[in-house]
Amino acid sequence: MTAMDLAYNLLVALHLLGMAAVVGGWVAVRTGRTVTAPILWGARAQILTGFLLVGIASAVKDDEHVVNNTKIAVKLAIALVVVAVAEIGAARARRGEDTGRLLDIAGGGATVNVLVAALW
Repeated sequence: MTAMDLAYNLLVALHLLGMAAVVGGWVAVRTGRTVTAPILWGARAQILTGFLLVGIASAVKDDEHVVNNTKIAVKLAIALVVVAVAEIGAARARRGEDTGRLLDIAGGGATVNVLVAALW
């Protein structure tokens, strides 16, 4: 395993942990109806690790690292919505406002992004 493969695999693990934080956080706080820090940081991690994964996959020219730009564009659009509503929801939660709908959009969007990744 090369250093690049190790870096790529570690980024995949961090990307999956970010998704787990958003979706798991969504499921865990359904009754509290508020966007929590793990959801927000998981959404941020998804954007950062996603960019890095696409960059590495684009730089490495082999059969294991193929980039489907259309799929990546769809996933990026969904991820941007997730991080935007998580940021807005976290700000509203700090002010004591209800963030239930934003919480559902963030969790549902992250779930849709997982389905796009797995089924496309």
